[in-house]
Amino acid sequence: MPLPTKNDFQKIETEFWEKWNMPNCVGSIDGKHIRIKSPQHSGSLLFNYKEYFSIVLLAIVDSNYKFIAIDVGSYGKEGDSNIFKKSEMGKKIQNNTFNFPEPKKLPGTNVILPHFLIGDEAFAFDTFIMKPYSQRTARHDNQKDIFNYRLSRA
Repeated sequence: MPLPTKNDFQKIETEFWEKWNMPNCVGSIDGKHIRIKSPQHSGSLLFNYKEYFSIVLLAIVDSNYKFIAIDVGSYGKEGDSNIFKKSEMGKKIQNNTFNFPEPKKLPGTNVILPHFLIGDEAFAFDTFIMKPYSQRTARHDNQKDIFNYRLSRA
């Protein structure tokens, strides 16, 4: 799968803004366990927290849920955040070589923020990953609860 260009990411960003009112977003990322038969002598590497053997598909999708980047084949026992950090796409994003557009102002403000991916609570928070507040925190703060809702829609 070819790496999206800066122009591709700018189009994706525009779509996230127009469709979901989410500025500076260039994709959503998540992992999916793909059930497999356990290879002989594989031990527990492929046994996941859902209690079956799997490999993991880590994918970034655009605002229309179309795949734009994937990593497949990581051990089922690994978490999304670790898989992301070890993957080629994760390394490129961390090294700023993944073609994300330059940081820009949020609409209607002078606040400049980098472009980011939306991830779930399984990911570590970073400059390029926006994740929800914990349910415990959001439950007691209406603004954080609204933020989580908007993030989950996009």
